[in-house]
Amino acid sequence: QVQLVESGGRTEQAGGSLRLACAASGPTGGNYAMGWFRQAPGKDREFVAAVNWSGTSSYYANSVKGRFTISRAGAANTVYLQMNSLTPEDTAVYYCAAGPLPNRAPERWRYWGQGTQVTVSS
Repeated sequence: QVQLVESGGRTEQAGGSLRLACAASGPTGGNYAMGWFRQAPGKDREFVAAVNWSGTSSYYANSVKGRFTISRAGAANTVYLQMNSLTPEDTAVYYCAAGPLPNRAPERWRYWGQGTQVTVSS
């Protein structure tokens, strides 16, 4: 069982930056793809970004491409989401996920963190 713990969520002004972190622990934590999803009130959970187990390939939703960067470090057991040029539309609970392969579909991911709230004020 892989455990995921997110951190870094807070309230930020539009145009600002935030860095989210997700620490993975448990067996084979470094051999999973890692991803970030977000869910705003009244909306479905949506894909934000993902990175393969080695950190060599990354994938982004069109809405965040060029603004957000996903990376992993620390023997691949920690994944980060650097978020720049934030807008109020980025307001959501951000969830970290781990699974066998990067995928835009939430149901393809095996493990989930508890989520961290990001609020962007205008």
